[in-house]
Amino acid sequence: MTKKHRNGEIWEFEREMSGGAEGGGVGDVILGIDGGTTSTICVCVPFLPPQSLQFPDPIPLLARVEAGCSNHNSVGETAARETLEQVMAEALSKSCSNRSAVRAVCLSLSGVNHPTDQQRILNWLRDIFPSHVKLYVRNDAVAALASGTMGRLRGCVLIAGTGTIAYGFTDDGREARAAGAGPILGDWGSGYGISAQALTAVIRAHDGRGPQTKLTNSILHTLGLSSADELIGWTYADPTWARIAALVPVVVSCAEAGDEVANNILQHSVKELALSVTGVVQRLRLCGSDGKDSFPLVMVGGVLEGNKGWGIAQEVVNCISKDYPGVVPIWPKVEPAIGAALLAWNFLKDSHKE
Repeated sequence: MTKKHRNGEIWEFEREMSGGAEGGGVGDVILGIDGGTTSTICVCVPFLPPQSLQFPDPIPLLARVEAGCSNHNSVGETAARETLEQVMAEALSKSCSNRSAVRAVCLSLSGVNHPTDQQRILNWLRDIFPSHVKLYVRNDAVAALASGTMGRLRGCVLIAGTGTIAYGFTDDGREARAAGAGPILGDWGSGYGISAQALTAVIRAHDGRGPQTKLTNSILHTLGLSSADELIGWTYADPTWARIAALVPVVVSCAEAGDEVANNILQHSVKELALSVTGVVQRLRLCGSDGKDSFPLVMVGGVLEGNKGWGIAQEVVNCISKDYPGVVPIWPKVEPAIGAALLAWNFLKDSHKE
């Protein structure tokens, strides 16, 4: 991304505000960004002084902007940065604010898996925002956890959308993760994993290597194809993760209709998702020394949401609770982008205490 692009068209609105005066029309603000493989959401919320005990409920929202993928592993670093910069600029513009009014930014992004990822993005952000702005970059699972705990980093989050990851924190700052390495390295509980197994099952049934399944007619009808042979061309014409993962509702419908193949795929998904959580719980001892302490499990993502009759989320909780009866499932009332904003505010509070 060139300097002209970074400080040019995207931020042109700032020149038009108050004749170029500093600050915005709503006072100081915080930006929270949840960037994933499927979508990127940026929210702008008002800044509250660090002395405040908590954000008001409901959390005031000045602006919300949504765009496409910002996972650099999927679309490349340049495209990911362009998307992130665009949503931040649009959120500030919609809230009648600008960069000089920003107190903190928290980018919570999928694909941020190593300190070098964080530092590279921090360096880029520092080129965009004034020096007084506090900048935080974390994996998208962290904001998802915060969305269920209202900014407190304690417990475990399970994300199962296009991809999947389990991420946990303890009160003393230890953290651990499981899965989240992408479909090639085995995120089998994800939407992509479920759908990829379903597509494979259709091909296996077609050529006689596997049992017949309702998935064949259901998937072909959904995609507007006439034969399983055409499925090969459809898959490889654009093997985008989100495009494949969009078939999860078809798999769930077939399982609800009694299809054994679809049911087995979902059962396997449940086991994989539960294993991710139990791996984190064991490493962090979130369950206590006797394995019975309570801990929050925040459930996020399209695979775990909605009123699906098959009930993937509840099956995962049931599986986990056999070994860890203290698990307390939480379905967040706010989205992860709000969680990112809450994280930024809590980080500011902590820095103020220091």
